[in-house]
This record gives sequence, structure tokens and C-alpha cells, in this order.
Amino acid sequence: MSLDLRADPVDLTAALVDVFSVSGSEAALATLVREALEKQAPHLEVIRNGDAVLARTNLGRPARVVLAGHLDTVPENGNLPSRREGTGADEVLHGLGTVDMKSGDAVFLHLAATLSSPRHDITFVFYDNEEVEAVKNGLGRIERELPEWLAGDLAIVGEPSNGVIEAGCQGTMRVELRTTGRRAHTARAWMGENAIHALAEPMRRLAEYAPRVVDIDGLTYREGLQATKIGGGVAGNVVPDSAVLTVNFRFAPDRTPETAERHVREVFDGYELSVVDMSPGALPGLSAPAAAELVAAAGGHAAAKLGWTDVARFAALGMPAVNFGPGNPTLAHTKQENVHTAEIRQVTEVLRKFLS
Repeated sequence: MSLDLRADPVDLTAALVDVFSVSGSEAALATLVREALEKQAPHLEVIRNGDAVLARTNLGRPARVVLAGHLDTVPENGNLPSRREGTGADEVLHGLGTVDMKSGDAVFLHLAATLSSPRHDITFVFYDNEEVEAVKNGLGRIERELPEWLAGDLAIVGEPSNGVIEAGCQGTMRVELRTTGRRAHTARAWMGENAIHALAEPMRRLAEYAPRVVDIDGLTYREGLQATKIGGGVAGNVVPDSAVLTVNFRFAPDRTPETAERHVREVFDGYELSVVDMSPGALPGLSAPAAAELVAAAGGHAAAKLGWTDVARFAALGMPAVNFGPGNPTLAHTKQENVHTAEIRQVTEVLRKFLS
């Protein structure tokens, strides 16, 4: 099998979808991508790092744009191979990864082969293991081993965004709040102290919490503080002596991880808290020249990214970063995953206009 990078990006999407690449099994697809780039895009420098493939122009342009997309998918759910429905503007492509994010990869691969003299230098990064724990993410390995390949003036991550530029992203923090008590038989409950009951006050604070709505670069970010899990209990006739409440804080990118943690500790003042997961947000950076040009090419509209994506990794490197790709993100990871083919072509043309 081989990939035709110069084909309609819709056909290329279908071809990518039909190559199995669940996280940890990207080797075959990475081989096809590297071979296609070497044969069909001779103007690019191409290397492989693990199961990631990187390619770039070296034209001496004053600015460099990084286009990044992951090759892996979540596990199959009866949604392979790909299939099409409808015609024309109503045509839909179904299948695992059509949204997250092989349609974005197809756009980038098509541009890699058909833009031999872009006005910005371009780096293409097709990486592995995005859909699993962060320590396995191929971008982290590339940053450690080949940091110069991630340098640029703007990063565009092809995550699904309904064909709209979603700038920056919110940070996310997960904390565990623990309460302690004293065990007793429930028939003599007054002799104990119920740790689950002690969660009533933290739950009240959550219920009354008013999240911030923040405007940054003209984009609206909506924070959220939500209980996501409660654990505790010993047996059906025992007053529990310990309980834990898990809380997720989605914070606007004007907060650092340190200020976000300080805010959560203020909300739950008086309680034992431990931070178990933290990922910083990314400021939109739309005032950067390259980012402003992209927004203009897309019609002048951008939205805030409320979830966390790998744009945060690029922002941590000092680059403005946006999400821009075909597909509805609410369909990602579902059995019904599908993308309108017109959106794939629309994103392709916006990026072609911006880069050429």
C-alpha cells in the first residue's frame, strides 16, 4: 500500500483511516507517511523519530510555521474501515479517526506535497501516542531529542475544531480533597465520626462556586470547578473514617499552574488537598503577526479553546499556537465518528491561502 499525497484530501483521509494505528501501533502508518513524503515531496527534509515522522522546508523564510498532528487513534469500536454517505456538500466520511484526527493529518500531508515554495518555512510533525498518558506522547520525546524541530513562530495543531480557529487552550488541574473521621458501628454511630458526612461542606462550596468568565485577545474563556468522583466507605454497617473528593479545575490561560493551585486551595481552605494532575493552559497569542495572518485567511474569526490540547506544549516553548482542523470534536472517540468532506476541503484551502 502507498499514500497519494497529491490526491483529494478527502480520499487521502479515507486512506489514512483504513490504516490501523491505535496508540502504540502507529509503526505501519508512520512508515507509509515517511515513504510518501520522501517520494512525493522531495523539497522537504524528512526524518523519523520512533513512530513519528518529521519534515520541513529550509528556504530561509523570515518566519516558520509548525503544523502538527498525531497519527494514533483510540481503540476501534466497530468503525473500521471507512465509508461514505451522501453526495456533494452533504457527503460525510465515517470511520475511526475521521475526526480525531486523520482528516487534519490528510490536510497537512496534502499541503506538504503540493506547496513546494511557501511564503513561510514549514515544519510538519506527525507524531505518536497522543491518545494515551502524557509521558508517552511523541511530542515530549521529540522535544527532548530533537527540540529544534519544534521551533517556529506559530504552531497549528490539526485537532478537530469544526473548521474554526480555536486559539490557545484552558489549563486543567485535578485535586483530591481528603477527610478523616473515626470508625464505629452504625448502631453506635455517636461513638464515631463520619468522614463522608464531612464532605458536605466542600460540596456546598462547589455548589455555590461562581466560575470566572475571562476575555483574552477578544476570546471568551469559561472556567469550571467540578466534583468528578467521590470515594469512601468500609462496610454497610461501619461509620467510615476516610473519604476523598476528586475535583477538576479548568482554568483560563491567564492563570499559571501556581495561581490556579492557589485559587483552589483558597476555595477549600481548611481541608487537606493534594494535586494529582496538572497541565498548564496556552494563551491565544493572536497578536503575533503569523497568527493574525492565519485568522485573516480564515475569514477573521477565532474562538477560544475550552479543552486542553497539545497547543499548550508549543505555548510552553514560547510560541503562539492554535487548533485548526476539520470535524466536530464532540464526535471524537465515539463509534459514530464522522466528518463532512466539505470541511476537509475548506480547511485545506484556508491553510493553502495562508501559506502560499
